[in-house]
Amino acid sequence: MSEQALLVDRLISDIHAGNYKPNDKLPSENELACYYQVPRIIVRKAYERLQELGYIFSKQGKGSYVQNQKLQIPLILTGDVSFSEKMSELNYNFETINITSEIISHDTSIYHALKAEPNERIYKISRLRVVEDCPIAIHTSYLSQSTFRNIEREGQEITSIFQYYQEQGYIDFESMQSQLVVVFPNKQERELLKCPSLVPLIQLESGCVDRKSGKVLEYSRNIYRSDCFTYLM
Repeated sequence: MSEQALLVDRLISDIHAGNYKPNDKLPSENELACYYQVPRIIVRKAYERLQELGYIFSKQGKGSYVQNQKLQIPLILTGDVSFSEKMSELNYNFETINITSEIISHDTSIYHALKAEPNERIYKISRLRVVEDCPIAIHTSYLSQSTFRNIEREGQEITSIFQYYQEQGYIDFESMQSQLVVVFPNKQERELLKCPSLVPLIQLESGCVDRKSGKVLEYSRNIYRSDCFTYLM
């Protein structure tokens, strides 16, 4: 392991152990270089890496500081309870912001997941989830206009997709098989989630089906900041 990687590991361990508290000023590059007997450039690169990982932040001319610890929300990734209901049960202050409501061009994987015909109109509905003033997830649902007739008009008002199902008469539904992958945020996702480029995201692809009719109601791609959750499967 390189000197830089070893130093990064040591500093992360110190932060996790509480040796450095949130907003504490870290030793200067010179101080740390002398302490560990490494070149100053090694310390600088280690600090840059920690900043990319979201552990520290820098103030120009003042040095590097420990970031406030992020939320650690227990999140159950299966089941038929809405995100809003989960957050209410956990007594978190939260809000949902509808950020996208638009028709999509033909995408074979999405149409296949929805069992939609090629001529059907599919709408993309995205919501930004904000908990305790921290943006922590982006939920994106794909809905067919053949199932939800007024989606063009109502899509921009949707904040809870499960509530929308119920308003449309679908009260008995269940989640489909899910796929979980780790991805890194693109530029737009970094801006929306206010996260560093190297903070991994958990992407959950799933769907929802009406138990009574067997009709696929939704295909979804949801992304979560991995540093804000503990995950229960």
